[in-house]
Amino acid sequence: MIQETVEVLWNEKLGDSYYRIGLASGKAYLNARPGQFVMVRLMDQSDTLLRRPFSIHRQIRVDRGIGGIELLYKVVGSCTEKLSRLNRGDRVDLLGPLGKGFEISLDDSRIYLVAGGIGVAPLVFLSLSLKYAGISPDKCSVYLGARSKGDLLRKDVFTDLGMTLHITTDDGSAGNACLVTHLLEVAVKENPPDRIYACGPVDMLKCVKEIAQTYAVPCQMSIEAMMACGIGACLGCAVEVREDMDIYRHVCVDGPVFDASILKF
Repeated sequence: MIQETVEVLWNEKLGDSYYRIGLASGKAYLNARPGQFVMVRLMDQSDTLLRRPFSIHRQIRVDRGIGGIELLYKVVGSCTEKLSRLNRGDRVDLLGPLGKGFEISLDDSRIYLVAGGIGVAPLVFLSLSLKYAGISPDKCSVYLGARSKGDLLRKDVFTDLGMTLHITTDDGSAGNACLVTHLLEVAVKENPPDRIYACGPVDMLKCVKEIAQTYAVPCQMSIEAMMACGIGACLGCAVEVREDMDIYRHVCVDGPVFDASILKF
């Protein structure tokens, strides 16, 4: 974990309210794992005193190693609105990499990735990591759900990698007009995978967990929580786990990636 002031490399608008921002940071993120996150603080702290957590969307790879990281975000408040106005050459204060990421097994022969909305952010890093680990893209199927066509993000990454992509939208404006968990359950029932990876809204994750348990499929999921520190000091990001374990785990240090079986939604 390193705290540093880093330069903005780009800040690209992807659609209504969605952006991806590149930040120049090298050695600290050489061994970052998909699912880990960073805490960002703007240099202008007039009304955003606390850092904000963002999943690492991908590493920026250069000839000599890692040149930085990219974050995917949605403008939802004053901090992300200010973030969206940053330009190349501006600077932010960055703390990371933080938390526990996804575990990858080279023995898996069929993998399902499930993303809901902005939950696609860490799964892009994961999909690229699967490729770099030597796992063939034809072993991976991606289930990408969103409210509408405009909320579908980074489809090109998965298709460019050669992964099979299944799309759903709540309003039917793209792909199948259903919940992404509907397609997932059909697929798991017909062809159970060796592992499911998921990130998205809590209601989606609850359903993914039930599907994984019903069909006895190992499942790892990245969950979101409000964080003030990101390092386990404030204890504000507690989540409940099974009764036979400790009562709580903390998203920032015990997660944000958890084995779905221990979570008590």
